[in-house]
Amino acid sequence: MPELAGRVADAFEAQVREYEDGRLSPLAVRSYETRGRLRDEDDCRLRTPFQRDRDRILHSKPFRRLKGKTQVFIDPAGDHYRTRMTHTLETTAIARGVARALQLNEDLVEAIGLGHDMGHPPFGHAGEEALDTALQDRFGRSFRHNEQSLRIAESLNLTEEVRDGILTHTGPQAPLTQEGKIVRIVDRVAYINHDIDDAVRFGILDSAALPQAEVALLGDRGSRRIDTLVHDLVESSKQAGDIVQSEEIGEAMLALRGFMFDHVYLGPHARLEQERARATVRRIFDHRVERGEDPEQIVEFISGMTDRFALTYVAELA
Repeated sequence: MPELAGRVADAFEAQVREYEDGRLSPLAVRSYETRGRLRDEDDCRLRTPFQRDRDRILHSKPFRRLKGKTQVFIDPAGDHYRTRMTHTLETTAIARGVARALQLNEDLVEAIGLGHDMGHPPFGHAGEEALDTALQDRFGRSFRHNEQSLRIAESLNLTEEVRDGILTHTGPQAPLTQEGKIVRIVDRVAYINHDIDDAVRFGILDSAALPQAEVALLGDRGSRRIDTLVHDLVESSKQAGDIVQSEEIGEAMLALRGFMFDHVYLGPHARLEQERARATVRRIFDHRVERGEDPEQIVEFISGMTDRFALTYVAELA
């Protein structure tokens, strides 16, 4: 029945345009009004450009490797700790819900959410800091995982809106789109709350030690805090015509983030993990320098490693 398939494909773009014009907010990016890709290519007749970006990310090796990169704990024993992949999926799911409530482009949000951490090196923030320090010491240049995620997005030839959202999900530069702004805030909503959950499960944090004023305001469980934060984000954004949190809720979230840095990310247990991470990354970095590789090759190699592969690689160097 090839003639029927052709009829569906012929009508697809027109139907999407009609749907978006009738249902999406004026602030939403329209799927067929993208600013384009770095390299010209034919469109897919049964997927919008942002749906195509999503699929490219899902089928890419950098995305698959996220399952072997941890958030806080290095290669932990246990099946329930978050990885970069589970964090990515949680961020994306929450962000899609916010986009739907605000009548923004869910497919654009999904592509940004799935791709935002593709360039993150192993060992979480400690691994990123170690790679940045090594690069600065040896080559006078820096490393930021969002910039590496952008390089991967460029190699996949993703649309400009997705590339921008990936680059600006962290750092000083604000996203160009409402959809990118959602992912930027929701990324923090997700990792703060699931890192609390993991730290309690790991035994290095007692939930009773969380700052009580913020817990009373946001909720006593991760699911309740996320629900509070999402409702506040939607209502505040709708009222403001921009993606914002209320001052009270936003400050409470930042207070929880500060608590996590003091007691978990930079706490006594984390320091041991970070020393192990730094030593591992530095040993790999020095070895690749000795092999005569340039900074781009070294960054590509180390940032693509999973925790376990990095640990195995160093063990074989000994």
